[in-house]
Amino acid sequence: MSRELPPEVEGYQEEKALGEKRGGQGKTPTLAESVGVVAAIAGVITVCILMLGLDAHIPIFLCVLFVTVLGLRLKNTWEHLEGGFVSAINASMSAFFILMLVGILVGVWMISGVISTMIDYGLAILSPKIFLIATYIICSIVALATGTSWGTAASIGVALVGVGAGLGIPAGMTGGAIVAGAYFGDKMSPLSDTTNLAPAVSGAKLYDHIGAMIYTTGPTWILAGAAFIVLSLLYGGGDFDPTRVNQIREALASVQKIHPLLLLPPLCVIGMALLKIPAVPGMFVGIVTGALCGMVIQGVGFVDMMTAANYGYEGAVSAEVFGEEIAELVNGLLTRGGLQNMMWTISLSWMAIGFGGMLEAVGYLHVILHAVVNYMNRVGNLVTATLASCFAVNLLIGDQYLAIILPGRLFRPAYEELGLEPRMLSRTLEDAGTLTSPLVPWNACGAYMAGTLGIPTLTYAPYAILNWLNPFVSAFIAYAGFKIFWREGYGPAAKNDAVPAAGTGK
Repeated sequence: MSRELPPEVEGYQEEKALGEKRGGQGKTPTLAESVGVVAAIAGVITVCILMLGLDAHIPIFLCVLFVTVLGLRLKNTWEHLEGGFVSAINASMSAFFILMLVGILVGVWMISGVISTMIDYGLAILSPKIFLIATYIICSIVALATGTSWGTAASIGVALVGVGAGLGIPAGMTGGAIVAGAYFGDKMSPLSDTTNLAPAVSGAKLYDHIGAMIYTTGPTWILAGAAFIVLSLLYGGGDFDPTRVNQIREALASVQKIHPLLLLPPLCVIGMALLKIPAVPGMFVGIVTGALCGMVIQGVGFVDMMTAANYGYEGAVSAEVFGEEIAELVNGLLTRGGLQNMMWTISLSWMAIGFGGMLEAVGYLHVILHAVVNYMNRVGNLVTATLASCFAVNLLIGDQYLAIILPGRLFRPAYEELGLEPRMLSRTLEDAGTLTSPLVPWNACGAYMAGTLGIPTLTYAPYAILNWLNPFVSAFIAYAGFKIFWREGYGPAAKNDAVPAAGTGK
């Protein structure tokens, strides 16, 4: 992902356990109650967001009230429910801090001309017919090298959104290509926190885990790349007008200087990530170098720089000179960033993650996942159930880490009893836990990508092809029996030529 694995993730479980020892946890809900509650929550959120067009904040707040009442009915104390909410938020404080830093960084880079310079150079180099596939490959390489999807989106991704708009590519397609490439590189990079977390939860070795993912994520990356090539050919040539691109470049140059030294801040951020320097110091360096470049090259004053860091930058291209269409487009690309503008995303993530902690405190998800595990006696079924559980946790709890930790902890015994190597579990956890997180608007990852790129989650999600296709490829490969990693003495090649059922041992 884009942030270091916070030590509070483990602390979250420890704090929850201590809370249970102190008392306050009520009766365990039944399976029927758990399924009913989860279905009701999913229904409320779906209706409010997809049908009524509401932001997710208040629907999730209503669900918090709903679960609170049910939790108290099950004899949970208020302190226990509040502890679940607060503990989950504490576990994600590092993510909230990075969200604030990204808002500041984008505001500073906007007023300093860093984003304008990257957009200008991108418009000069890229053409519509190769833009989507080029974006996909560029983001894949940057994220693979740095291990960060968030950093990739905040640096090169923001610029590519501007390039895509200038070339006439639909925003959803551009966002989808950025997210798909960024999460591929993040997922396959040994520098990524989730790539290290999944094998830690399952008991696999890091490079065994990465090697296992090649057989599910590799084919998916190729299939998604082919789709982006087709989309590039379909949407890259029709309305393209080189004159329009030149007008956009001239409009950018009319409000800010375009200078090669302005590429220094993003290069510093990427370079520090390559050196395995944590994300927060890397962001600080990006902010400081961007501010210095803006003051020296653009002549931006200190007060204006601080104002942009807090409230963002507002484009000022003249409609009288360049026409309303060009002015509106360029000003829309440049009016972005700022700490205050990122608070919408932070408040949504805060609400969703705290709600997920309360759901876990009451025990609804644990009951459902435990029931699912008990009936898994085939590899294909077990892998599919794990994939679905990871997505469900992303959907209901809103945190990518817990989407790996909770299913990993609950499904690990079933994988062991079926005789599967730990890398089978770690691979599956990443195939859904990591990749589906940016597809959910109220998930921390989905909210981050929408806030950073300026493209709503549900607008780019259909085109984040790798993210939603990979779980299906993973399930297909499991049912096909291809690259199933068995422990010695298990599986079709074993002497008994039989697959043991879950719960029966070898």
